[in-house]
Amino acid sequence: MIREFKFQYKWLSNFAPVRVDLDGVTYPTVEHAYMSAKSNDPEWKKKCTNSNISPGEIKRLSRGIELVPNWELIKLVVMHSLLVQKFNQEPYKTRLKNTGTTHLQEGNLWGDEFWGVSLKTGKGANNLGKLIMQIRNEESTSRSHKGASF
Repeated sequence: MIREFKFQYKWLSNFAPVRVDLDGVTYPTVEHAYMSAKSNDPEWKKKCTNSNISPGEIKRLSRGIELVPNWELIKLVVMHSLLVQKFNQEPYKTRLKNTGTTHLQEGNLWGDEFWGVSLKTGKGANNLGKLIMQIRNEESTSRSHKGASF
């Protein structure tokens, strides 16, 4: 099991550098794009494209933004679409494939029990880990069916 997206597994983190597009705009990390999607404010969206602002800082700054009205309904879909982009690029595609069937857990010490699992309590939905494993499984399934007729 991969317990945390740190050290040799930090490439699994949304903070890892990768170019992703959302609504025709390119962002420097999944985190930047995800935080941009949380608001309709054009100034906020522009700030999120700035690669000189770290993913951690963008995350911190997002705490004060006004969320899009349907955010709770769309956030998993938005994250999935960004992760698909990330894990279709090298070296992330090969690295993810090389995890095989290993369980991926976004363990954290800041208490995020929606995207991850609290390492203090062991509780959490691990939605980020589940989405990444789903993408890994979809890629594996599509490779095994190449050339097949349905």
